[in-house]
Amino acid sequence: MKLFLDSSAFAKRFIDERGSEQVEKLCAQATDLCLSIVCVPEVISALNRRRREKILTRQDYALAKEQLSEDVRDAVIINLTPPVIHSSIKVLETGVVRTLDALHVACALNCRADLFASSDRRQILAARKAGLRTKEI
Repeated sequence: MKLFLDSSAFAKRFIDERGSEQVEKLCAQATDLCLSIVCVPEVISALNRRRREKILTRQDYALAKEQLSEDVRDAVIINLTPPVIHSSIKVLETGVVRTLDALHVACALNCRADLFASSDRRQILAARKAGLRTKEI
């Protein structure tokens, strides 16, 4: 199964929260993990916010960042190409979704993901409208 995780779902691999176990199960079933080029900076941002809030220690942050780098090494990274941008415009025109969320959906369409997973309800609805099979985490 070709699995596409948006940033909210992918972050659950490094931040123990509701849905983390579901993400781990999906990743174990996946033959390919696909991510948008914007995913890593978004996850790093989320980890840094938790570090500033003192939810993560400096050591926890370093470990999560190392695990993130390892996961990304094996992932298929979808770049922002003209076809992806074109798809994101269609997603924005047909649903109520933020820019980066539309880019994630467009990247999933571009890689022909078998499953799109996210924690964002609006993004899930936009992905379904675009024709993707979805899993809300």
